Amino acid sequence: MQAMIFAAGLGTRLKPLTDTMPKALVRVGGKPLIEHVISKLKSSGVERVVVNVHHFARQVIDYLQENDNFGLDVRISDESAKLLDTGGGLKKAAPLFKPDAPVLIHNVDILSNVDLRWLYENSKGSDAVLLVSERKTKRYLLFNDDMRLVGWTNVETGEVKSPYENLDVSTCKMYAFSGIHVFSPRLFPLMDSFPDKFGIIDFYLKVCGEAVIKACVKPDLRLLDVGKLDTLAEAERFMSFGC
Repeated sequence: MQAMIFAAGLGTRLKPLTDTMPKALVRVGGKPLIEHVISKLKSSGVERVVVNVHHFARQVIDYLQENDNFGLDVRISDESAKLLDTGGGLKKAAPLFKPDAPVLIHNVDILSNVDLRWLYENSKGSDAVLLVSERKTKRYLLFNDDMRLVGWTNVETGEVKSPYENLDVSTCKMYAFSGIHVFSPRLFPLMDSFPDKFGIIDFYLKVCGEAVIKACVKPDLRLLDVGKLDTLAEAERFMSFGC
């Protein structure tokens, strides 16, 4: 198994902590966020991990090296010169992956109770599988009866994005994205027409008419986005449940 950790973000919502360190090294339960994610990936059978870096990039690289990359084949995708967003970051990292195996993608600031091996196995036969849940939010991904991605909507503004004209949102299944997904290298050629910087969800929405991008629903999903200062205390409690 191979994976990528999106760790290049500026972490602006975690200021002032991120004035002196990257979000990836913010500690929860005595360990940096990136260590929690790497440990979960390793226990799931991942052997190669690509980590993209930008904000205080050297700190992340040094931390990984000081810990012998936690016994994994860790490769760095350096975005120090320019932050590329999630889609652009994945595109830049393409040469670092094995071409014949799916890539499990995990945001560095996400804690969850999901069995990552289970998710990885559920990606077989699809070009991408997105872990989703029925969590309440303003923005939802839209899927058809076959659980294939067909669009996105903001329920507050009524905005809809879809490659399908006149998509009837009322007929779609609506789920919230978790920040964890599995991506097949078969999709990399479809990124050729995209700019250096773009979001991965924008990519999925653009190509879902021609690629098989499906939802994987975990009804009992417990997930926490450790993106703001007021979530750090909640994250400590979250980790106490063994997630």
